[in-house]
Amino acid sequence: MIEQKTAIVTGASRGIGHGVAQRLRALDWRVITVSRYPLPKECPWNDEFNTHVELDLSDLDQITKTVDALRPLLGGSKLHALINNAGISPKGASGERVNSLTTDLKVWQEMYNINFYAPLILTRGFAQELSNARGSVVNLCSIAAYRVHPFAGAAYAASKAALAALTREMAADMASLNVRVNAIAPGEINTSILSPGTQTIVDNNIPMRRLGEVSEVVDLIEFLCSPKAAYITGAEIPIDGGQRV
Repeated sequence: MIEQKTAIVTGASRGIGHGVAQRLRALDWRVITVSRYPLPKECPWNDEFNTHVELDLSDLDQITKTVDALRPLLGGSKLHALINNAGISPKGASGERVNSLTTDLKVWQEMYNINFYAPLILTRGFAQELSNARGSVVNLCSIAAYRVHPFAGAAYAASKAALAALTREMAADMASLNVRVNAIAPGEINTSILSPGTQTIVDNNIPMRRLGEVSEVVDLIEFLCSPKAAYITGAEIPIDGGQRV
């Protein structure tokens, strides 16, 4: 009998996280999803209430409760993949980029809660279940961690850079547990959260002259969670159409 694999995906109500959840479900994985919002009604598993938990990972108190909230849903099973995807990119009142001098400290804390502490706490909290499955952790970083982005704010960028460093550290720490920890760093991906003006980046800064598609990011995440990536850990893979070059 083939073992059914289990994944936890955060930020799964839209965009990349939702795409990952859909892909893994199509591959017959059991997917436990986490987001601050309900899943879209059109989701084929929307009525399976025991696979979705509404939690706000920008709130440190809720992050610390997340492992305890999710563990009963595992039911003692192994955890084959943890996809730390949740994240938001705050903007100013008129949609402008918020910089290091003007961003409220509360926003800085929220960015680190979502982008740094949530992946740390979830990965550490499920280390044994991941080890039992020889599982994979994939952290969603960003091109904004490596250059000043015209739309992504300073707090978002700094927290994503911290997540990239955390990925390397956890890859080293968890290798003895047979758990792989990698990150991907998307550039401009065709989702609902793109800022007005993104087309200028596409025209002037992306060699491939187009947006990336959610399905292309999901392909990379699926690969990193598969046996084909069995010797890859501690990596951060850009998926940006050449935007970083």
